[in-house]
Amino acid sequence: MATDYYAVLGVRRDASQDEIKKAFRRLARELHPDVNPDPKTQERFKEINAAYEVLSDPQKKQVYDLGGDPLSASGGAGGGAGGFGAGFGNFSDIMDAFFGTASQRGPRSRTRRGQDAMIRLDVELNEAAFGTTKDIQVDTAVVCTTCSGEGAAPGTSAQTCDMCRGRGEVSQVTRSFLGQVMTSRPCPQCQGFGTVVPTPCPECAGDGRIRSRRTLTVKIPAGVDNGTRIQLAGEGEVGPGGGPAGDLYVEIHELPHPVFQRRGDDLHCTVTIPMTAAALGTKVPLDTLDGLEEVDIRPGTQSGQSIPLHQRGVTHLRGGGRGDLIVHVEVQTPNKLDPEQEELLRRLAKLRGEERPMGEFKPGQQGLFSRLKDAFNGR
Repeated sequence: MATDYYAVLGVRRDASQDEIKKAFRRLARELHPDVNPDPKTQERFKEINAAYEVLSDPQKKQVYDLGGDPLSASGGAGGGAGGFGAGFGNFSDIMDAFFGTASQRGPRSRTRRGQDAMIRLDVELNEAAFGTTKDIQVDTAVVCTTCSGEGAAPGTSAQTCDMCRGRGEVSQVTRSFLGQVMTSRPCPQCQGFGTVVPTPCPECAGDGRIRSRRTLTVKIPAGVDNGTRIQLAGEGEVGPGGGPAGDLYVEIHELPHPVFQRRGDDLHCTVTIPMTAAALGTKVPLDTLDGLEEVDIRPGTQSGQSIPLHQRGVTHLRGGGRGDLIVHVEVQTPNKLDPEQEELLRRLAKLRGEERPMGEFKPGQQGLFSRLKDAFNGR
């Protein structure tokens, strides 16, 4: 093997493509004929150009690593315009190596995927607890029925752009310290599509889609909560040019309930009962999500106690079973007594030895929510 291309660029044999590119850029800037016109330097520049042409091409690099000469078929490193070798016919590769620029070749497609869309859906507590189906109205972009997404008026079609001849890009030659350099940019006439629409569709103005209102049926699974999003694949916006539609997301918003407050999958409510009912016990009717039930208030129930009704809450979204319904008891003390009622209470206090109670003092003062917190923590 006559030339050690790795040594020419000053890199290891296991160097990555990034390391090879950086080494070439550094040497090219230092040895380019426009910067250093010395004849020996020009020969050295041709050598690093040939080394980069081989080592930056995986196929040529493989041939070289196996002991072959990948430049023998292309005339060696001296060929090509301006002494740059056969690998840089229009200088795009060397510009990429110098500045890291790389443009997408070829025309862009007029057909693109549409955007996702999201709407908010209000549901009642019982609908969230047990699931339901709802019809919703959505305003989204759909395929234009006049041009079937083509964007051209009926009887016409898109034509090849005469400026870029369908390539979607135009080339421009400029002078730099590298000499004449050819660069490419999107065609200004066709915007990089390679085609133009002389007569756009009058219905969609050439976009291939129009706005339309349609009705969708959404299945609401049991156990959804505020913020839950249901994905409807392919029901979002149709893309430009009649491209595939995005997805539609339905975000659940649970409406407040007049009696129950939801915490996770459990429901909570408060029942206020008179002092006598708490002392003697009673049954209180409660309209639950499952129908009318009676809550058993046992004798001696204290204010702040909770009574659980198991499996009367919200269905678990994942897995079986349901949460509980927790009834919190609030005992109401009468603040207005007639003489007969006051006499009865005084007689009761005397019978119970509570005419002058000493009271029981504890640190701090607990409100209803503090007592509820302690009850949940098992205190």
